[in-house]
Amino acid sequence: MNIKGRFDHFNVNVTDLDRSIRFYETALGLKEVGRKEAADGSFILVYMGDGVTGFSLELTWLRDHTQPYELGENESHLCLRVEGDYDEARRFHKEMGCVCFENEAMGLYFINDPDDYWIEILPVK
Repeated sequence: MNIKGRFDHFNVNVTDLDRSIRFYETALGLKEVGRKEAADGSFILVYMGDGVTGFSLELTWLRDHTQPYELGENESHLCLRVEGDYDEARRFHKEMGCVCFENEAMGLYFINDPDDYWIEILPVK
C-alpha cells in the first residue's frame, strides 16, 4: 500500500475562544472559515484560514475545561510565513507583547498566543 497524505488542519485547544479568534485575526491575519458547535454546547470548533492555502488552524473550545492548558515541555509549534516587511511584522508583534523568543542568527522569531502556544514567524521567500 502506498498512502499519499496531505495536510488539512492543525488543532489547538483554547480557554477563551473569542480572545483566541481576535489574536489570530490581529497577529496573523487569519479569518474564520468554518465552525462546528455541539448540540449540547459541550464544544465549539472554529477553523481559521489564511485565504491562500487549504490548510486551517482548528481552535477547540471545551465547555468543561475551564483551567489553563498544561503544555509542559511540548516543543511542537505552528509556523507561518508573513508577507511584506518582516521587520515591520516583528515590531508589530512586539507592540502586541506576544514575541516570546527571537533567534536573530537564524532570522526567525516566535510569538505566543493567549494559551501560550508558540508560533514561529518566517518571511515569505
